[in-house]
Amino acid sequence: MGWSRQFKLAVSFSVLLLVMPFTTDAASAQEGSLIPMGHSIGIKMELSGVFITNDVMISKDHWLKAGDLIEQVDDVTIGTLMDFEKALSARRDNKEIVLHVIRNGDKSQIQADGEAMKRLLPFLKDRTEGTGTLTYVDPDNGTYGALGHQIIDSALKSPPSFNTGAIYLSEIGQIKKSVPGIPGYKISTIVEDEDLLGTIQTNGVYGIFGAWNSAHKKVLAEPLEIMHPEQLKEDVAEIFTTIRGTEVETFTIRIIEIEQDQFHFVLTDPKLLEATGGILQGMSGSPVIQNGKFVGAVTHMFVDDPEKGAGLFLETMRNGGK
Repeated sequence: MGWSRQFKLAVSFSVLLLVMPFTTDAASAQEGSLIPMGHSIGIKMELSGVFITNDVMISKDHWLKAGDLIEQVDDVTIGTLMDFEKALSARRDNKEIVLHVIRNGDKSQIQADGEAMKRLLPFLKDRTEGTGTLTYVDPDNGTYGALGHQIIDSALKSPPSFNTGAIYLSEIGQIKKSVPGIPGYKISTIVEDEDLLGTIQTNGVYGIFGAWNSAHKKVLAEPLEIMHPEQLKEDVAEIFTTIRGTEVETFTIRIIEIEQDQFHFVLTDPKLLEATGGILQGMSGSPVIQNGKFVGAVTHMFVDDPEKGAGLFLETMRNGGK
């Protein structure tokens, strides 16, 4: 994902957030209904080990490749960057070090030059961070769904293998507008590092899913009935998105094409277009509403025409979290 603490979006999909009348207590979801959200979220995932982010030469005849997992340094098991740093420090005078590496599921041992190992730290990671949009909360099951697509780590070029993860409310501080050919992005920061909205249990094709922190009733709105795909019309609709601070706002769009698994739309709200230039990276997961029913989530943008985007039906997304 290539995400940093100030989350410049590196996800190639985007979505928008919308304003709902917040209540101090969440209403129970009705049958076939979910609570649409639209809040900007920060995402943190602790990886299942220490991974290489770039191809690096570690001896005359050997390279580490991006995506390699360092399992051991000599006889020391490595689980975190701290483990690696300690093992390296204890061997600072060693001319040769044996690395136990997993590459594409295959284990191997690689002889590394001690001096080359000292230059390896900038190319290691044991966590990944990013930003996106919260799609829905199911208060009956105590679960949530977000993004509408899988997280792909931009350095590893693959879905990250992770041990734990969490989502946090984030605040939009600045926007870089989209222009044809160059997607814009949101710059945001997590409001409170210790106050998680939920845990991440699944990073699937249709989004990230997990357990919702029930303490956050204050951010919940009323549930809406889930729209069946055949009910969607090529007509006016809305998206819920956040473009400043933590405020979720409502903006108009028009559905222009409906397919079996997705739909296309164009942004029509002049306020949104003025502020963003189109869909932004970091908006993935924003709820789409038509005629008071919960349609789905924004998932993609058209890079050459940022006013146009694609969305995933909520029924499909929700099934991906089961």
